[in-house]
Amino acid sequence: MFNNDFSPSPGYLTVAMEPLPPAVIGDTVALKCSFRTDGNLREIVWLRVDGGSVKQKIFTYDAMYNSNYSNMEDSHRQEGLVYQSTVRLPEVKIEDDGLYECHVGIYDRASRDKVVLASGSINLTIIVPPRSISVVAADSPATFSRYEAQNFTLVCVVVGGKPAPLVYFKRDGELIDVVAYAQAQRRGTSQSKGQAGLLSSQPLIRRDLDDTKLQRSLSLLEPEGKPAEMGHGRPGPADYDREQGLDPDPELTTEAIPETVVSREFPRWVQSTDPLYYFQHRQQETSDGTMEVHAILTWSLNPQLDNDALFSCEVKHPALSMPMQAEVTLAAPQGPKLTMSPSKAKVGDTVRITVQGFQLGLSANEVFPEPLFTWTKVGGRLLDGREEQDGRELVLERVPAELNGSMFRCTAQNPLGSTDTHTRLIVFENPRLKKGRQHFIARDKSCADKFPGPAFMLLLLTFVAELT
Repeated sequence: MFNNDFSPSPGYLTVAMEPLPPAVIGDTVALKCSFRTDGNLREIVWLRVDGGSVKQKIFTYDAMYNSNYSNMEDSHRQEGLVYQSTVRLPEVKIEDDGLYECHVGIYDRASRDKVVLASGSINLTIIVPPRSISVVAADSPATFSRYEAQNFTLVCVVVGGKPAPLVYFKRDGELIDVVAYAQAQRRGTSQSKGQAGLLSSQPLIRRDLDDTKLQRSLSLLEPEGKPAEMGHGRPGPADYDREQGLDPDPELTTEAIPETVVSREFPRWVQSTDPLYYFQHRQQETSDGTMEVHAILTWSLNPQLDNDALFSCEVKHPALSMPMQAEVTLAAPQGPKLTMSPSKAKVGDTVRITVQGFQLGLSANEVFPEPLFTWTKVGGRLLDGREEQDGRELVLERVPAELNGSMFRCTAQNPLGSTDTHTRLIVFENPRLKKGRQHFIARDKSCADKFPGPAFMLLLLTFVAELT
């Protein structure tokens, strides 16, 4: 509120500044300085304080040379004159944030040569709404593991706000109840994982074996009931539990499962339906004076429950009339669609097999998090001798005729699941190569007389080698 507490006295001058609410960048701001005096006005000076001691003059009114009071409003009271000087700052920028001073001088009524000075100051705060918000998956792309549970981390990146915004996560529209990272450290229940070093809670989740498969496996035991060796050194269910720090079931440790059955079974991880979400908030100032905030959410992923779950990051800020939001839906990849170029490959061509959509920088089927693509050749190695290759495109340089009919597999996987797509390469004869070889042989028969015997054969073999 404006301070009207003036105390008149002979030759007095009092100055008061009207409080300012925070101003949003781009607004027009009015700085108001009110003063009361019974003397004659000498001057008004407005200053902007830069860096503590450096002051920049932004407005001056000198009564000796001006009779125009357009900058001021006045009213006559018994105590004297009340003035209000207003300075307007149009379309304020973040650089306008800071301290402003209003200095007023009057002539003393007792002595015209004496000037009485007074001043007031006010702080202008410029707030800036965030420019952008996005949600990314840490450590992406990443593989899928059906053998063990894994932590998953979402990072919400908010850029351009001043002051730093309030950031929080929701799942399927409901606010997520989180545990602060510092609190988790004090409990000593975390372990290193993820981009932010955020960690999961309690010991992971134990494994359960399907009862039907267990009974079928037990029926294959030898009639004598003598416990067989489990997989010739391969870990069984109890061994896997011990590796995870869990107490194995006593009944399972007394039974044996033949290797042929164990090799076909995949452990099933039984996970909590109500995981603990760990939260960390980081911020740093950017070169333009605004803040960049990283809000980090980590939990133990459950592919069965988290697939198709909608996670949203929301931002509250005093410069926003409503929350800012970014959403992602977790999804396991479906079979990737593949394109081959050229569509009708010939011997000697360079063939490119590409995941459709990624050529243009688009997300395949809008899958989040981004899948990891791995290429393999069914029944053998790739053309360059490698067993597999990662990437969104497989390039086969100068394909030989021997690759005709070869099957290539593209595996797309992310932490929620894995899927394969196969494509067969059909290689056609290249008429240019065949015609070139025949033409060379026919034309150079006449050279046999010039290059008899081994010399002609060496020339012919050299050309054929270049064609192949």
